[in-house]
Amino acid sequence: MYFGSTPFVHLLTSLIATPSFSREEERTADLIADFWDIQGVAAHRLLNNIYAFNRYFDEQKPTVLLNSHHDTVKPNAGYTRDPFMPATENGRLYGLGSNDAGGPLVSLMATFLYFWDRNDLPFNLCMAATAEEECSGKNGIEPVLPLIPNLQFAIVGEPTQMQLAVAEKGLMVLDCTAFGVAGHAAREEGDNAIYRAMQDIAWFRTFEFPNVSAFLGKIKMSVTVIEAGQQHNVVPDRCRFTVDVRVTDAYTLEEILAVIRQHITSEVAPRSVRLRPSAVDLQHPFVQAGIRLGRQTYGSPTLSDQALIACPSVKVGPGDSARSHTADEYIEIEEITAGIELYIKMMEEWVKSIPLQSNK
Repeated sequence: MYFGSTPFVHLLTSLIATPSFSREEERTADLIADFWDIQGVAAHRLLNNIYAFNRYFDEQKPTVLLNSHHDTVKPNAGYTRDPFMPATENGRLYGLGSNDAGGPLVSLMATFLYFWDRNDLPFNLCMAATAEEECSGKNGIEPVLPLIPNLQFAIVGEPTQMQLAVAEKGLMVLDCTAFGVAGHAAREEGDNAIYRAMQDIAWFRTFEFPNVSAFLGKIKMSVTVIEAGQQHNVVPDRCRFTVDVRVTDAYTLEEILAVIRQHITSEVAPRSVRLRPSAVDLQHPFVQAGIRLGRQTYGSPTLSDQALIACPSVKVGPGDSARSHTADEYIEIEEITAGIELYIKMMEEWVKSIPLQSNK
C-alpha cells in the first residue's frame, strides 16, 4: 500500500499549521496517529511519541528503526511569513518545521508504508515519530527504544540533502566552578576565583585531544557562559562557567571527562552523559546500498536523536541542514518526492543483499 508523495505532503502542511514546540507536541502526535489510522496501520502511542510496526512482524528477525521527530524550535524574530501558515511558492513549501524535520519525517513514513505489508523482508520495520528532539528531552525517543524488539539498525531522518551522515558528534555540557577566598578588593586579601577560572578557561581554549576521528575530526570545547561576583568591592570566592564539548567517536565521554578533570583545578559537573557520538561501519549493507546509488558519506557536527540510539545508525533525509532553525524555513516539494524514492531504493538494495533465511 503506497500512494506516492501527495498524501504525505498534505500531512506535512497539517503538521506545519499545528504548533509543536518541544514538550508541547500533543496535537501533532494526534495528527500522525490519525493518519496511520486512516491508512489502516495499527499505531501505538507513548506520551507524544507515535510508533508502528510492519504488518508481518516476526520476533525472530532483527528490527530496523525508521525515526524522525515532529517537534520544532520556536520561530526566530527574523520570520517575514507566518511560521504556522504553510504556503507553497515556486515548488517550495514554507513553514516552521518543514525542513527540520517535517520533510524527512513524512518521507520516512511514506517509505514505511511502502514496505508495511511486505511479507518477504529479512528484517522487521518500526516507524517512530518522536517528540522532544530539539531539546534532547527524556520523554522523546528514549522511552520508546526499549519497546522495539531486537533493534539492530536505525535510519534517522534529518535534512542531509539525502547524503549519508555515517558519524555524528555527541554533546557533553559541563558546569564548572572555580573556588577562591572572598576578600576586600581594596586590600591585598582573598583569592580571586575569577583568576583561577581564567587559567582553566585558557586550558579549554588551547588543549587538543590527540586522537582525531576520521569523519568527525577534533573534539571541540567552547566556554559559553561565565558568572562571578556580587559587587565591585568584593573579591569573589567562586566563579561558575559552562563548557560546550562536542565529542567524537575517538573517545568515550567518560575518557574525555577524566582528561578534563586531570588538567583543571575547577570542580567539573557534567549535566549528562546521554548524548553520545556515533559512527557506523562503512561496510554496513545500508551504507553500501546508498553508496551504490551515488550517495556521499560524511560526519555530521549537529546533534540528533542518533545520540540516544545505541545500535548502529545512519542520519539521512531530504532538505538541507543549513535551513534548519532559520527564518522562513522551507523544503522543496521535489526534495520530498526524491527523498522518498531514494529511501525506498536504498532499502530495496539492502533487502536484495540479505538472504531471508540468514536473518535469525
